[in-house]
Amino acid sequence: MRKIISNTTPILSLLKIDKLDLLKELYGKVIVPLAVYQEIEKGKEKPYYKDLTSLDWIEIQNIKNLNTIEYLIDLDDGEAEVLILAKETNADLVILDEIMGRRYAKQLELNLTGTIGVLLKAKEKGLILSIKNLMTELENKGTWLNPKLISKVLKIANE
Repeated sequence: MRKIISNTTPILSLLKIDKLDLLKELYGKVIVPLAVYQEIEKGKEKPYYKDLTSLDWIEIQNIKNLNTIEYLIDLDDGEAEVLILAKETNADLVILDEIMGRRYAKQLELNLTGTIGVLLKAKEKGLILSIKNLMTELENKGTWLNPKLISKVLKIANE
């Protein structure tokens, strides 16, 4: 079974647009480090909040080497734990949106995607009809998307 590890932002973004199940449909099981779970729990008052422990396809996992976090000081705990857990478990894919975290992931030679990559894959598999509508919904709900990225994605998605 493939090991897919997600950071906080992709989960929150998919929750905002009511598409978290795309992760299950695309990947089966998704692993989140404890720090990611804790970050999501801080948003219990959000209208789109979901308790990840209620989803049988999400596994919350601790990192083994806590000392490693001190070497990733310019990342938040969730991002750092995603990268550490990805290396510890030899993950097949990391879902991560933040620029600095993505830079580290590339240096660590991890396979990488983000929220928009998940949406593109879902469109390719016929799980969603339009990426444009979902990106617009994300923006309307407070997520900033680079206009160049939007143009590029819409071109890839033939929208």
